[in-house]
Amino acid sequence: MTQHVILLHGLWMRGFALGMLHRRLIADGYRVHRFDYLSVASSQERILARLQARMGEYAPDTVHLVGHSLGGLLALRACLDAATPPPGRVVCLGSPLKGSASARAFAARWRGGETLLGHNRELLEQGFECWDGPRKVGVIAGRLPLGLGAMLGQLDGEHDGTVTVEETLLPGVTDHRVVEANHTGLLFSQEVARLTTTFLRQGRF
Repeated sequence: MTQHVILLHGLWMRGFALGMLHRRLIADGYRVHRFDYLSVASSQERILARLQARMGEYAPDTVHLVGHSLGGLLALRACLDAATPPPGRVVCLGSPLKGSASARAFAARWRGGETLLGHNRELLEQGFECWDGPRKVGVIAGRLPLGLGAMLGQLDGEHDGTVTVEETLLPGVTDHRVVEANHTGLLFSQEVARLTTTFLRQGRF
């Protein structure tokens, strides 16, 4: 059976940012697809409907989801809301699954900050209480503290410059790893690509 991977970018990004990870997953034998969406302008309902339709196109093959930052939150939301999702696993890269302090600070401090977070603001700020969905979920967090959140001064403990490690520790996920990378650097890390492939194949890092 074919193993598909759908890649989801984060806030204020587009699909081209996933190019390095895309190529590495192809080299590991997956059929990889970049899911491009307007992270600020598009409604969450429209994004999820498009993502679920894309997943359905590849069924009954295995369809994994790999999401960076907001993309990981949307991947989990899509799996919870889908009536009959195809088999597969989810890997979240630097996703604030318990809600983002940086996003809350940005909305409160900067004029127009709420607008710049777009229609996914509530999901980004609040996250989930726990994961009890149908798929195994692996989470990779970074701890190289370089990024916007560090400049805002809202991050406690280890963090990747935008998201704290604690914000990624959602109860109910299958496995969790921390690597030496900042938030954007997670997309370019060879170690992250290797860990992602391991989880997609084995359900553990």
